[in-house]
Order: sequence, then structure tokens, then C-alpha cells
Amino acid sequence: MNTATEFTPFVSLGGGLLIGLSAVLLMAGLGRIFGATGVLAGLMLPESRDGFTWRLVLLAGMVTAPTLVFLSTGSPVDIDVPVSTGMLVGGGLLVGFGAALGSGCTSGHGVCGMARLSKRSIVATATFMVATAVTVFIVRHVLGA
Repeated sequence: MNTATEFTPFVSLGGGLLIGLSAVLLMAGLGRIFGATGVLAGLMLPESRDGFTWRLVLLAGMVTAPTLVFLSTGSPVDIDVPVSTGMLVGGGLLVGFGAALGSGCTSGHGVCGMARLSKRSIVATATFMVATAVTVFIVRHVLGA
């Protein structure tokens, strides 16, 4: 299994700019913080019809973006997931648990909370980053996966 990570500064910068722009537009347009976990949770358990609609539109945009890339470039988006289905399910459960425990996810705390200089979000994001580094080290170098 190839565990190398590609260095893609321009693609990463573009993605970061789009995430930041979407967060600003959501805050300016609806006064809402863009936390992907909260958006998905609110879609699954809607508080109101208005809340359901904007969440559905946002999620639809996330899901259809690769199709738009394909239609505009003629090349499919290359998505390589170099782990097993079990690892994906386990990772998803851990992320969900962590987002519930941390009262938010990396987009809510890392993008929006830190931009508002929230101390809680700064601590949460630092915790996410340390936990990520430790997890990658253990999985790649201790377990050899």
C-alpha cells in the first residue's frame, strides 16, 4: 500500500479558498456558522423547514461539485481512498464521536471559530491536529497499515 502523500499546494489553496468563501457567504447570507457536521446533523434532524432547505442545498453542492468538475474539464475527479471499508466506517464513527465530544468539527472550529478568535475553537482545533498527528504516526509507523 502506498502511504505517500502528494504535495498539492495549488489544489489545496484553491480548496481552502472555496471553503473559506462558502463559510463567509453562509455567515453573510444566513448568519450561520459553516460546520459540516452541524449542517449534516441539522439535515437529518431538521429544526425547521428553512433550516432543512439551506442545509440540503449546501450538501447538494458538496455532492455535485465533482460532476461539475467533470462536465467542465472532461476528466473525472480522481478520488483515491487507500484504506479498507472497515477503516472508513471506523474512522467515520470516530470523527462523529469526536465532533459530538468537541461540540463541532474541523470546519466549524478550525475555519469559522478560529476566524472569530474563539478560544474554545482554537483549543479544539489544536486538539484535532495533535490527535491527527498521533493517529497517523500510530497507524503508519506502529501498526504499519
